[in-house]
Amino acid sequence: MTLQRLPLPPSELGESPFWHPEEKSLYWCDIQGHTVNAWNPATGEHRQWKTPSEPGCCAPAAGGKIVIGLRDGFYQLDIATSELNLLALLPPAKHDTARLRLNDGRCDAAGRFWAGSMVTPRTAPDAVLWCLEAAVDGTSYTVRHMAGDNFTANGLAFSPDNRVMYWSNTPEHRIDRFDFDLATGAITNRRRWVQFDRKVDGQPYGGRPDGAAVDVEGNYWVAMYEGACVMQLSPAGKVLQRIAVPVQCPTMVCFGGEDLRTLYITSARAGRPQAELEAPDPAGALFSMWVKVQGLTVNLFKE
Repeated sequence: MTLQRLPLPPSELGESPFWHPEEKSLYWCDIQGHTVNAWNPATGEHRQWKTPSEPGCCAPAAGGKIVIGLRDGFYQLDIATSELNLLALLPPAKHDTARLRLNDGRCDAAGRFWAGSMVTPRTAPDAVLWCLEAAVDGTSYTVRHMAGDNFTANGLAFSPDNRVMYWSNTPEHRIDRFDFDLATGAITNRRRWVQFDRKVDGQPYGGRPDGAAVDVEGNYWVAMYEGACVMQLSPAGKVLQRIAVPVQCPTMVCFGGEDLRTLYITSARAGRPQAELEAPDPAGALFSMWVKVQGLTVNLFKE
């Protein structure tokens, strides 16, 4: 399980990686860099698309399209033409773009796109979870408010049987679980699943939970921001392994490659000390490693 740095420029804030099974490429967002990126390991080609605001998350759609959560709502990118089209704005009454932007997200197995927000400054837990769904006619979209009481929404993932949804509150060092109904998209019975220790001066600090992915056995793999590691947790919340990474702030993981046994890891550069920026493996670099268990195939947005 040797960790390798990918031959790519560092991201200011790398996030939302996914493996595109048709293109056999890795996609990810650079939130602070205002770009969506794609890299083909076989050819080495690196493509990049600029966005008008921070791309908090992205997911594949049919027909060479990518769905993106920007600061004010949901958009669709045509990767061939670079055309960006609005799908749905978030309601201003619940989403003040001066304080809130979309952050971590992904699609469920029914093709809905879920995205949580983050609030700045963190004076109140006003970040929420949204769900974007296409209407039956395929020409309009609905956005539902699904959950709240968060500061920085992260770690969104679904169990292999589609009965559990995970959602973390990074500044609170907490991961919650919901009961999930795939047929309706309903989430119920929110409860604390894992609570990590907070930072205490003079004490060892393991970081706080950021982006995550689930494998075929139902284990939850989470990047520990400021913890310089990725942790694999069992469905019961037990730590199965802690994988050290050479950057202090890994941000998210995904499974890719032909057999979905390559774990890709993004990281953050923005705001990090100069020593981390100039390290042999600099902050913001992307990494990969082979793992024994398969990941789940990415879900596409259904229009």
